[in-house]
Order: sequence, then C-alpha cells, then structure tokens
Amino acid sequence: MSGINVKKLKVNELKEELQQRGLDTRGLKADLVIRLQSALEAEAAGEEGGPPTADAGGDEEHDIGADGDDYSDEGKHIFRGFYVYVDSCTIALADALKTFFRTIPLAYAPRSCAHRARSPQPPAEEEEEDFDDTLVAIDTYNCDLHFKVSRDRYSGYPLTIEGFAYLWSGARASYGVNKGQVCFEMKINEEISVKHLPSSEPDPHVVRIGWSLDTCNTQLGEEQFSYGYGGTGKKSSNCKFEDYGEKFRENDVLGCYIDFDSGDEVEMAFSKNGKWLDVAFRVSREELAKQPLFPHVLVKNCAIEFNFGQKEEPFFPLPEGYTFIQNIPLENRIRGTVGPATKADCELLMMVGLPASGKTTWASKHATEHPAKKYNILGTNAIMEKMKVMGLRRQKNYAGRWDVLIQQATQCLNRLIQIAARKKRNYILDQTNVYGSAQRRKMRPFEGFQRKAIVICPTDEDLKERTLKRTDEEGKDVPDHAVLEMKANFVLPEAGEFLDNVTFIELQKEEADTLVKQYNEEGRKAGPPPDKRFDNRQGGFRGRDAPYQRYDNRGGSQGGRGGYQSRGGPQGGNFRGGEEQGFSYLTSCPLYMTGYNRGGYQQNRWGGNRDGAAGGQHGYNRNQQSGGSYNQHRQGQYNKGATGSYSQGQVSCLIYWLL
Repeated sequence: MSGINVKKLKVNELKEELQQRGLDTRGLKADLVIRLQSALEAEAAGEEGGPPTADAGGDEEHDIGADGDDYSDEGKHIFRGFYVYVDSCTIALADALKTFFRTIPLAYAPRSCAHRARSPQPPAEEEEEDFDDTLVAIDTYNCDLHFKVSRDRYSGYPLTIEGFAYLWSGARASYGVNKGQVCFEMKINEEISVKHLPSSEPDPHVVRIGWSLDTCNTQLGEEQFSYGYGGTGKKSSNCKFEDYGEKFRENDVLGCYIDFDSGDEVEMAFSKNGKWLDVAFRVSREELAKQPLFPHVLVKNCAIEFNFGQKEEPFFPLPEGYTFIQNIPLENRIRGTVGPATKADCELLMMVGLPASGKTTWASKHATEHPAKKYNILGTNAIMEKMKVMGLRRQKNYAGRWDVLIQQATQCLNRLIQIAARKKRNYILDQTNVYGSAQRRKMRPFEGFQRKAIVICPTDEDLKERTLKRTDEEGKDVPDHAVLEMKANFVLPEAGEFLDNVTFIELQKEEADTLVKQYNEEGRKAGPPPDKRFDNRQGGFRGRDAPYQRYDNRGGSQGGRGGYQSRGGPQGGNFRGGEEQGFSYLTSCPLYMTGYNRGGYQQNRWGGNRDGAAGGQHGYNRNQQSGGSYNQHRQGQYNKGATGSYSQGQVSCLIYWLL
C-alpha cells in the first residue's frame, strides 16, 4: 500500500492525488479522504490497474463512440449515420492528436480520454494469500464482488463510493453445520459515511445477520432457506418481513444461534449485546433435509467483524449448551463450495441480444440449473436486485429517481467488471453486447478464462411481444433511437481470437444472420440518434438565454421547426440542410458534420411513424430536398479542395472517433 497518510493531506493535495487516478474531485474533505483511501486500498489489493474505463462494461445504449472503426484510409466514411470525409491532412491531424493526448497528464486530459480505453490490457490476477482452510472464516469466493474482506478474513466492509452506497453487499462463512447447538457473534464496527446519498434515502446503514444454504444468493432473507434478522427490527425469510427483536446499529454485537437438537424443528434465535431475543425461525427437519446452514451477513454501508470462536473471549457470555462454530470438530462441519483453482477453470458467458430478447431470463435460469458453478451475473438487472428496499425493487416506490438509479447502477457495473476480471470465478455478462467492438473490448480483460458467447435472437414477432411485456411488467422502456442504433451496429460474434465458442439459443446461426442483416438495414435507414444531451428538455435552443429543446421533435407545432435548427436550409425539421450542426456529449464541443436529414426523426423501432410531425414531414426521408437532405455539393467549414483548414467542429469530430 502507498505510504501516503491520507488524513494529513490538505484539500488541494487530496484533489491532486484523486486527479492522478482519474477520480472525482468534488465534495467535502471527508468525502475526498474516503475516496482516496478506498483507491489506495484497492491498488494495494491489486484491484486497480490504472484509471477506470467508463464503458468497461456498460450497456451499448450508453456506449459513446464506435470503437474499432478504421479511418486510416482516405475517402468517405459513415460514422454513426454521418458522412465523414477523411484525407491525408485529416489522418496527419488524427495522429498528432493521438500523440498529444498520450503525453499530457491524465488529470488535464479531456474527460473522454481519461475514462475510455479502446482495448484494455488483461489485468493482473489477484494474489492469493496462504490461509488455513480448516478455519471458519469469511469465504472470499462466496461473497459479493463489492464486499472487501480483510486479510485475516474475519472482518469486512462494502464499497460505498458513488452508487455502491445504494447496494446491499453479502458474504457467507466458509463452513456450515447440520447438527448440534452452534453459534457465532458479529459486531458492527462502523457506519461508513455516505454523505453523497440523498437525505430521503431510507436506512442508509443497515446490517442483516443470520443463516442460509450454500446454494442461496447473497441477499440474506430474500429466498427460501435464507433466514435473516435486520437492524430495522425485522426478521425475514423468502422475502417475508415481520417485526422481531430490537433495532441495532453501530457498536452493537449480535449473537446468532441455531439448534438442530430441539426436536422435529430446527430453531434459530438471536441476541443483542448479550440480551436473548427468543426464537425467530422454526424450520421442519424434513423440509431442511439435513442440508447445512452457513453463517451469513448482508450489509449496507457498514463495516462488520465476526467472532466464529477465534477470539480468546466472546463479546458476551454464550447461552448454555451452545458452541462456537470454529470449535465444532472439522468432521462435523461442511465446507462451502470451493472456487476454481486457475483462470483456465473459470467460465465467462457473454450474452448477446437486443433489449428484451430474453438474455436475463436465460442467464438466471442457467445459473439456477448449475449451482455448483456459482455464476456471478454481471448486469444492471442484477445490480438493481441489490438495491431493493424491504425486498421490493425500487421502481415500485422510487419512480421519481429511477433514471438516476439506473445511471448509478451502470457505474457500479463498470467497476464490478474491473474487479471480476481479477478474481477466479464464473461469470455471466448480462448485457446487450451487440457491437462487435464492445464484444472484443469486454472479452480482453478476461483473457485466460473460457470465454463463450450466448446469442439470444428470437424472431422479430417474439421480440416485439417480449418488449411490450417487459414494459408492462417492469416499466423498462429502452428509447427507440437506442434500439435502432443497436440494430444498425448488431454484429453476431464468431469463435476465434477472443471467443472459444458461440452458442445460439433460439434462432440458429443462418436464420439469426438473416434477421440481423435486416436489423442492420432498418437501423441504418433510420439515421443517427438524437443527442442524449437534449433528451427530456423543453423549449428551443434559439439563443444564448433560450431554453434547450430536444433534437427529435415529436409533435412540433411550428411548421416542423422543432429540434435543433441549423442555419442552412430554408425549411424542415430538426437537422436542416447544408453543413449540419450537432453537439458532442463526449467533448462538450459543437460538431459540424454532413448527415442524413432525419425530418423530425419520427420513425420508431418497428419502422412506423411515431408521432407525425407538423409541417408535412413524416419520419425519416433520405431524399427530401426541402428538409435539407445530404448535399454532396455542400459548402461549409470543411473545404477539401481549398486551404485544407479545419474548424473546431472537425477537431471535435476527430476526437469523437479517436477515443
């Protein structure tokens, strides 16, 4: 670990250290100290190999840029629906920009440079320390990726930076029992500061303690054979919450007791600071079927410490007849699932398919059918499951902040993928992964794993039906322009350099290839997507003090003038004739490019007219002259045959594709 004493650094020194690591420098000094301390600890643990890449695993609808596009040849290229002209001067400028951004300090590079990597290097494998496996301890294989286990393996804490503060983080012990009267203790050492959470966040510091089967997930108390007692004064099993005991918090010590000798039922009870709280759960022996139960903890923004019996003295005297699990003879303890010995034994399944195609359903079913592999599912759906409140998904009671939570979940997912590549486990990457460049980029860090692609490609009719069903049941609706963009760039993976095997689940390769080609054509005809910067904004962008307006005018009222009005072209909607103007949300600079006229961008993902704009412009129209379609004889900032000068827009465009 670095010799830096974080607490003695001044604010400007803290910010400098954070900038060098490409981390956020906003917040109070206490926040900066926690952020830097976490980064230093991650570096010491081998979890940081450089600055994080913003899209190390984000959904393609959030990916920015088109990695892998080759602009080394002169001539006309299509970049995300725009025509981009490249000549020898452009190539020279591109090379110069690449050299420049490699030489300037990371802290002063554009944000897109600091947070993006085209082809990340495989990370160093996490070093394993020698540990006596006969001891009962926190199982480093049987815990969440964002739960950090101490070196002695008796204490731990969750990641709490950014969106991780919303997440539950769980861990199980390495041994379980199915006979006798057994117990362990757990102390809440600290409620970690999470000032970046909104004040409306309910119960930001909670711990749930109890027992579960080795096959259960880490969300204690939210499935069958998973029994937990929480700091809110509730007990839960199979997502049924009931009042029990007392509330508890920082510095409290909880005792957890299980009695297999109480007759026909197995009894589980708890204590708080030595005070017996009576029996919380009774489970039929026949129902449990001699399956061993393991000590289990689930925390939110709290650091905890276990006493399995390794301490000379317990925190509080034990009830008569109970024995610490560590003191149970080894032959009477059952070891939990042991992880793969090498990376070659680990498996990574990359899901490939459009939104709502059935990827998450297949991934969940596959993980359930192969419990011995203990698949870690990496996806925003899995992240949202760990953001539950009282067992309920947040969209049921937090609709006002749903978009913010999705963004937080995506950030968490990117970080988890970085951590995952260093740990020897089995994973399912549950994202769309339809971009060929994204497929390569995401597989590269997992070099040495068994890397396989699972393609879910239903018929177009089935996809429509599943999309509507998901929207009705879950409230999830991916914007049409995002789906069309994915369709335009959909590439079926092939076994080769970065994939060992490709499996087609529904339509097989030939049928899927035909359908994907239709999707490609449909997406390309739809033109470029509206800029995300202007989504959900009202008004127009008419002058310095005027409010913004969306690029896509869905029902504009002023003769089709809705959207971002260019100075060229007398009429039309949105992008209008001549050299068309846009805005790069990567570089925060204006872009001047020649592009398709979208005519209000009315087409939806199924090829229909979405809203019918005023002014007689209906949907996408490549040939409509009055709307300012592509003009091969345009006059604008870039003049290939003149002086060879470039406007700010061309530089921004170059930066856009270079990164």
